Amino acid sequence: MASTDVEPVDTGWVREPADAPSARFGWHGQARKTFMVAGWFFVAFLLLMMIGNHTGHIEDIWLAASALILAYFLIKNTFSTRGTWRN
Repeated sequence: MASTDVEPVDTGWVREPADAPSARFGWHGQARKTFMVAGWFFVAFLLLMMIGNHTGHIEDIWLAASALILAYFLIKNTFSTRGTWRN
C-alpha cells in the first residue's frame, strides 16, 4: 500500500465514502450556527465602526457596503436548502 492510499474504515455510515478525510474521526460537517453568529457579529462590528471622528464618508461607504455584502450572504445561507442536511 502506498503512503497516499487510505485504508478502508468502517464508519457505520453507509453514505459517507471510506476515503473521506474525517471518516476516522466520525464527524464531518460545519458548525453552521457558529458561523452565523460570528457573521452577524462582524456585520454589527462593521456598522459600529462607522461611529468615529473621521470627516470623510468614503470609509462609511466601504464599511456599509462590506456589512451589506456579508449580511446578504448570511441571509442567502439561511434560506438556501439545496444540498444541505438540517437537524
